[in-house]
Amino acid sequence: MNNVKGLLFAIVSSATFGLVPLFSIPLLKAGVGTPTILFYRMGIAALLMGLIARGTHRRLKIGFKDMMIFLALGGLYAATSLWLLMSYEFIPSGMATTIHFLYPLVVTLVMILFFREKCSLWLIVAAVLSVAGVALLSWGEEDSSATFRGISMVLVTVVTYACYIVGVNKTRVVRMDSVVLTFYVLLSAATMFLVYAATTTGIERLPSFRLAGDALLLALLPTVVSNLALVLAVKNIGSTMTAILGSMEPLTAILVGVFYFGETFGTLSAAGLCLIVTAVIIVILHSKSRTAK
Repeated sequence: MNNVKGLLFAIVSSATFGLVPLFSIPLLKAGVGTPTILFYRMGIAALLMGLIARGTHRRLKIGFKDMMIFLALGGLYAATSLWLLMSYEFIPSGMATTIHFLYPLVVTLVMILFFREKCSLWLIVAAVLSVAGVALLSWGEEDSSATFRGISMVLVTVVTYACYIVGVNKTRVVRMDSVVLTFYVLLSAATMFLVYAATTTGIERLPSFRLAGDALLLALLPTVVSNLALVLAVKNIGSTMTAILGSMEPLTAILVGVFYFGETFGTLSAAGLCLIVTAVIIVILHSKSRTAK
């Protein structure tokens, strides 16, 4: 039952995270600054999680060691959100999210390098396929310099998000209540973006009720729901399987990009997506066979 629950939580997490472009790109196009968007996203999400925690009588008191861990996890999550949002200005959101989906491979590499999981030829094959997939996604883009810059930004998120997932699973906070854990991660990220916004663009007012609705939905679906489901998935099936089962993330983002924002998605892009998904499937099959031994 725990495995089934973990599977469902992982799918919900990845599918809702793929909705980030749907609510963030209209804010960017309206001229709202990146620091402001991310502060509203994390701040509203932290407020919602805090209200849930208080309404369900959860204990929010934590010690100094836990606080330091949450600052580190919040920093990783904040970096992921920042660089992914910035990449939308240089490459299509579907491409960005597809490349971001490489994080399961990095999760596996981190587990191999630091937690003594065994490496195999299949993981090397998966890594080669993933690199080829990224190359196909970027092939033929008109502005090669902007494409390179956007892809570089997304590759940063691959590392930061992978470290965040491993950090949730391999630190003492994994034993903490999921709502409380998610609240403190989001609160840490919100605090960082408050400082970032205050020292750069300032916190801007949203110009319309529609954009305010986008900010609220950005905080609710791909932040509160996605993060809470992610934590629950990690607790039930572990960090590696949670990362691998995130295939709904690029598919959701591509559908949003193509049908809502009119982004192009040609043959090469489709081939690149297939290679990346194939690489991730190889990793999950390898993980299952290793667990069965």
